[in-house]
This record gives sequence, C-alpha cells and structure tokens, in this order.
Amino acid sequence: LSRLGSRWGWFMATGVTLMLLGVLSFSYAFAFTIASVVFFGWLMLFGGLLQSAYAFSVKDWAGFFIDLLMGILYSVVGFLTINHPQENAAILTLLIALSLIMNGVFRIAIACIGRFDQWLWLLLHGAISLFLGISIWHQWPVSGTWVIGLFVGVDMLLAGWYLVMLALILRKLRMQVQSLT
Repeated sequence: LSRLGSRWGWFMATGVTLMLLGVLSFSYAFAFTIASVVFFGWLMLFGGLLQSAYAFSVKDWAGFFIDLLMGILYSVVGFLTINHPQENAAILTLLIALSLIMNGVFRIAIACIGRFDQWLWLLLHGAISLFLGISIWHQWPVSGTWVIGLFVGVDMLLAGWYLVMLALILRKLRMQVQSLT
C-alpha cells in the first residue's frame, strides 16, 4: 500500500484522462461507435491470422482443420467488420439490445421468485436493463450509430471516476503514513 500511495498521482491522471475520454465519447458517440467497431474488427482479424498460423504449426494434430477454419472465420469476420463498420455497429447494437432484454427479464424473474435479502435491487437492475434493451431495440437501426460509443463513454467515465476516488484514498493513506513516521 505504501508503494501505491506514492503513485497516487498516476491513478489520478489516468482517472481524469479516462473521464475526459468518456465525456468526449458522449459528445462524439458516432465516431466512438465506429472506432470501437473498427478496433474490434482489427482484433478479430489479427486473432484469426494468429489462429491460422497456429493451426499450421501443429498441422499433424487432429484438430488442425477446426483451428484453421476458426482462424479463417475470425479473419473473414474481422475483415468484413473493418470494411463495413456502420452495418456491424447496427448488428452489434441489436445484439446488445437483445442481451439487455433477456438479462432484464431473467433478473426480474429471479428477484420475484427468490425474494431473498436485497431482492429489490436485483428487481431494479432487471427493470433498468429491460427498459434500456427495449429502448435501444425500439430505435434500431438508428441506435446502432450511437449506442456503442455511449456505452464505451459510460464505461470510461465510471472507470475514471473509480481511479480518481482510489487516488484520493491512496493520497490520504500516504499522508497518514508520513505523519506516523
């Protein structure tokens, strides 16, 4: 903890930077959506090429063709994602909406059936997930132009806020340790 306390400034700088990027993502949700999809496409393409190369490195293995086919599939999907990011953003957004709807329904059902301690929080979480999923689906395919960028922005903003709060705790801890010595 003492080593972390001495580096509280790095946590603060990283947190503030992430928060600024999160706000930028809100302001330019379309650009962040496309950038995120293209980045995802590059990851898939690179992963597919690595898997294909791996398959050839163990071509005597019985799973050679499965590894090779999966590598080719990842590479093709990555290539298509990079070349058609707006269409893929719409598809990914639809999957996000369906996932939120299914998770919301599941959480609501578990909360209503289980009635365990704090079940209302799970019910609220489910209701919010269901509401977000239906809202995104209702606006689809237009929502495909901004949802991913908004979600990336929310994630960066919350991650940044967490790091800023952690930096303040570490700074306080460091001051306490220094006052004892």
